[in-house]
Amino acid sequence: MSAEFLVLLVVVVTALAFDFTNGFHDTANAMATSIATGALKPKVAVTLSAVLNLVGAFLSVEVAATVAKGIVNLGDTGGQALLTIIFAGLVGGILWNLATWLLGIPSSSSHALFGGLIGATMAGLGTSGVVWDGVWSKIVLPAVLAPIVAGLVATAGTWVIYRITASVPEKSKERGFRWGQIGSASLVSLAHGTNDAQKTMGVIFLALVAYGTVSPDAEMPLWVKFTCALAIALGTYLGGWRVIRTLGKGLVEIASPQGMAAEASSAAIILTSSHLGLPLSTTQVATGSILGSGLGKPGAAVRWNVAGRMAVAWVITLPLAGVVGAVCWLLAHTIGGLPGILVVFAILVALAAFMYIRSRREPVDPGNVNAEWDGGLVPAPTDSDSVPPVKV
Repeated sequence: MSAEFLVLLVVVVTALAFDFTNGFHDTANAMATSIATGALKPKVAVTLSAVLNLVGAFLSVEVAATVAKGIVNLGDTGGQALLTIIFAGLVGGILWNLATWLLGIPSSSSHALFGGLIGATMAGLGTSGVVWDGVWSKIVLPAVLAPIVAGLVATAGTWVIYRITASVPEKSKERGFRWGQIGSASLVSLAHGTNDAQKTMGVIFLALVAYGTVSPDAEMPLWVKFTCALAIALGTYLGGWRVIRTLGKGLVEIASPQGMAAEASSAAIILTSSHLGLPLSTTQVATGSILGSGLGKPGAAVRWNVAGRMAVAWVITLPLAGVVGAVCWLLAHTIGGLPGILVVFAILVALAAFMYIRSRREPVDPGNVNAEWDGGLVPAPTDSDSVPPVKV
């Protein structure tokens, strides 16, 4: 077993780890509003989302092709040098995903990945190594437009819904739209699989091209589709409860009609982008839709301070993930070869373990994800939480 094959193996494992973090980080995009309104119980919601993410991952490869060929200039590099760039970019994306999950910030997993790859590519090849036309047209421009369009569509949809159902009793309205939410949330989960799982497929395909196993024009191998679909589905099933809480309770006090409007808006935009091969941020689309649902309901309260923190995270995701990717490439390149890859991988594992242990100090889970928002990510303990158990 050659050293280069071991490097490829580490890259594939790291890519699947990113896919896994993408799943639990982005579960909120599909299910936060359904959980917040009570349309679905938390564990039922993430299970349904996981299954539909798995199915959606097999429906399209347009986004995967964009990622595989639209970021790194394949004419400038290849072999282990390209594998090192891909690996460093993945580490940058994973660490940003975990950091924002710990803080409960619904940032973009897609931009974390792209930022990491761009930073590592610039560190290894210079600015000429990046396909800037693809970055601007298929990453930056959709990032600016998608949340705005999603917000406008959700605002209009919510306003129309409340106008049409103005004479319907509130109780009947809530019950009816909760059923509608199950369908719309399912569609978002399916759409998420068609977009986000493809990004990791594209990265693994790029690694296989670097190793020489496939040509740049080859079809996506079935095993790549299957493993990426399974990884994102498993991550989705675990549920990123910290991010679910922020999107479901922290941004807007949401009711079922708003939730259905937001989910329908998100699904339409994500499916359209997948068809066009645009790897946009599903997080930004979902957040824009939820914000729009608050603007479209008369008298609804929008927590602009929470929205502001999200916007800041969106702006800094690409550059900061890029810095991490560049640093990881520099470290791996300086040490050299397989030892450099293994050292960076060990650092990744150590930092991931630290953030997980840190999250357990103030857990957010299915039991408290729907507690009333009191200004902080972690709900204040209730009186029953402080009562010691009865000894028997």
